[in-house]
Amino acid sequence: MSDTAVAVLPALPLEGRVATLGPQGHNKAGEGVELCRTDGPPPPTAPLKGEGSNRRNARATSNLPLIVSTFLLLAAPAQAATTYPLTLDNCGVSVTIEHAPERVVTIKSTATELLLSLGLADRIVGVGFQDGPLPANLAAAGVDLKVLSEKLPSQEVVLETEPDFIYGGWESNFAADGAGERPTLAQLGVATYVAPAACRSVVPPKLTFDMLFAEIEEMGTIFDVEAAAADLVAAQKAELAAIAPDTRGLTALWYSSGTKTPYVGAGRNAPAMIMEALGLANIFAAVDEGWTSASWEAVVDANPDVIVLVDSAWNSAAQKKTLLAENPITSKLDAVIHQRYLVLPFPASEAGIRNVPATTDMAAQLAGLTFGE
Repeated sequence: MSDTAVAVLPALPLEGRVATLGPQGHNKAGEGVELCRTDGPPPPTAPLKGEGSNRRNARATSNLPLIVSTFLLLAAPAQAATTYPLTLDNCGVSVTIEHAPERVVTIKSTATELLLSLGLADRIVGVGFQDGPLPANLAAAGVDLKVLSEKLPSQEVVLETEPDFIYGGWESNFAADGAGERPTLAQLGVATYVAPAACRSVVPPKLTFDMLFAEIEEMGTIFDVEAAAADLVAAQKAELAAIAPDTRGLTALWYSSGTKTPYVGAGRNAPAMIMEALGLANIFAAVDEGWTSASWEAVVDANPDVIVLVDSAWNSAAQKKTLLAENPITSKLDAVIHQRYLVLPFPASEAGIRNVPATTDMAAQLAGLTFGE
């Protein structure tokens, strides 16, 4: 989350009670909460003189923790709401958001899927440049989304939806021949946001999962759905923690696209992050880019143990396998001869909420590969 958009953390649970969370993580006062208890009274006996008054006082005293805990529980504040106008720095651009966005255009699958995961389908008035079908867990939420263009929508098409916020998966989405330049859109009252991992005017640091989680949290602040964002981050962190890196010292090629010249995962973005989590040594890790154009000769020289295939409609994993098997050079690779491939869908190959589930799936694929041991 940016320095100018800081969410206030909710108060810690009071001692002596266990709080539960309802839908989107909101506290449900009094429900599922264990308060301080006192043991029940002993079986009644004939009271001694003055004992009745003493017992009444004792019962009142013994119930005091219950009364105090209940009062404090009911008085505990809910998670702090976003204060608007909200100003934040995004890819070196100062963005001011006057209110929680209500009419949003998303460009690229990563942007669309994050907002759907936060329960914001009703705020999306149009989508463009989607990289593939939605994952199964989001398909129902996104069934009625309006597709503005299969490719990058023009500024005219975007503005026809009367958006107050445009969320782009790439910085290049905001160009005069695309959705519009950011300063121009700002003058029209339209706030814009670029996925931080895709910044180009300001070079982002090497991508980490924590940076992805920070983007989720920042979206939670922008849309005033901090609880939903916190739930999503917690779920992703738990899933990531369960992934055990492979310990066999394997090397890998991330084959994203291309035929004559392979376009491959390099050392800074989602491919590098995912391969590191899997315990794979990227043969192009030394290239200080997210992706890079390579040569088949360089791939053959490295002879990777595993090849990651990005599956897309325009360059499928099946097409890649055929090319590798038929190319006189690559057909000699050990990974090609023994079909040691890991496959993931294109939308999961760019920085976004699919990275953690994709890493889980690829870890299972990797565990099933044998290397003559």
